[in-house]
Amino acid sequence: MKPFAAAMFAGSLLALAGAANADELVTTYETDAPFADVTADIQDAIINRGYNVDYQGHIGEMLKRTAGDVGAAKALYKNAEFMQFCSAVVSRAVMEADIGNIAFCPYIVFAYEADARLGTVVVGFRRLPKGDGRDQVNDLLDDIAKEAAGR
Repeated sequence: MKPFAAAMFAGSLLALAGAANADELVTTYETDAPFADVTADIQDAIINRGYNVDYQGHIGEMLKRTAGDVGAAKALYKNAEFMQFCSAVVSRAVMEADIGNIAFCPYIVFAYEADARLGTVVVGFRRLPKGDGRDQVNDLLDDIAKEAAGR
């Protein structure tokens, strides 16, 4: 995924985060840990499981940089980033269960500190539909998000 496309994809996830929890589309956890610590913890949680962070999107910086270009009237995030990664083992199992599960790879965990809620960092991920091996991906993403949020 090209950086701009990845940023747009993650942006749509972040836009959905607040409303989607009710629909069980996005799982989030809150922490009062500093944002830089939380993003380091996400990266560590991914790497310590034997995966590589393929891309780290700095979506908050992009939104700040382009605010004037799109006529933005308010700040959304003090900080907002996502990390994408994949697992050969997990992805193979999921795709062997249903070859169409390629649509869910790579996997993404995000963190943001809303401009309106300074000091509270939200960590989360978009939940994959249940079944066809995808539950193990949800469990993996949930473990990483919980670990980064200190739970």
